[in-house]
Amino acid sequence: MGHKVLNAFKLKSPNLQAALIAGPTASGKTALAAELAEKLGAAAINADSMQVYADLPVLSAQPTAAEQAAAPHMLFGHIGAERNYSVGQWLFDARAAFAACVAENRLPVFVGGTGLYFKALLQGLSDIPAVPPEVRARVRADCEGVAPADLHARLSRVDPETAARLRPTDPQRLIRALEIFEAFQTPLARLQGARQPPLLDAARCQCVFLAPERPVLNARIDARFDRMIAAGAVEEVIRLRARGLDRALPALRAVGVPGLLDFLDGVCSLDEAVARGKRDSRQYAKRQVTFARTQLPEFEWVAVA
Repeated sequence: MGHKVLNAFKLKSPNLQAALIAGPTASGKTALAAELAEKLGAAAINADSMQVYADLPVLSAQPTAAEQAAAPHMLFGHIGAERNYSVGQWLFDARAAFAACVAENRLPVFVGGTGLYFKALLQGLSDIPAVPPEVRARVRADCEGVAPADLHARLSRVDPETAARLRPTDPQRLIRALEIFEAFQTPLARLQGARQPPLLDAARCQCVFLAPERPVLNARIDARFDRMIAAGAVEEVIRLRARGLDRALPALRAVGVPGLLDFLDGVCSLDEAVARGKRDSRQYAKRQVTFARTQLPEFEWVAVA
């Protein structure tokens, strides 16, 4: 599939900085990057916010052991679920991975479904000062166990400008905004104006967004979730649950995890958890497509069967 999707001539250009492969969940991007890395002697660099977690190889659909053995893969499964891994931290790690590829004369192939990561690569990242650790710890302790809707209400009282931009079902970003306001008494929305320079020059990159037709993608999503269950997704969540981590952490909110946690807690049946995982995957895919359409103009959309 690789040479049908990416321009083979451009891939051979000496001026090419990187290839970027994005797309909704289950669009085939991870396998495509692995194929290209093996054929071209390139390196696949993860740009997916869930595939960074070592605890979620199955539910985040990380590259197979065979794919990772056939070509260099970087930033996959390198973070523990206890970490609240941010875009800024990923960009720091991605910069190091990119430098390693340059030093080894390898083409970097960034691949993933997190639009914010690609936006940071190509458009720069908001230059927001670091929150002091003691402030972060205090805010997170105060927010532990608080429902997302209540976090949104709390943010609306002190920073209505940022609250208006955030979904009331996204506790991680709500807590981040509360941390920023607590530390600097300034709305996060205002600090997001200044940006660090981008790591990559879009004019020197080949950027593709894999775009299956909706019925095809939905069928892929359903089939893949069934394969995940067969491959040990439930056992994966049992191990994650045993760690006793805060369920507001990103890894515990990954698509598929909340439903399986409810199943393990006796709240629902396995069939209900699976149906929820498939539904949440389809909704997530819609958000990924919308983000790419509105925020990633550098990408060429490619229809895939």
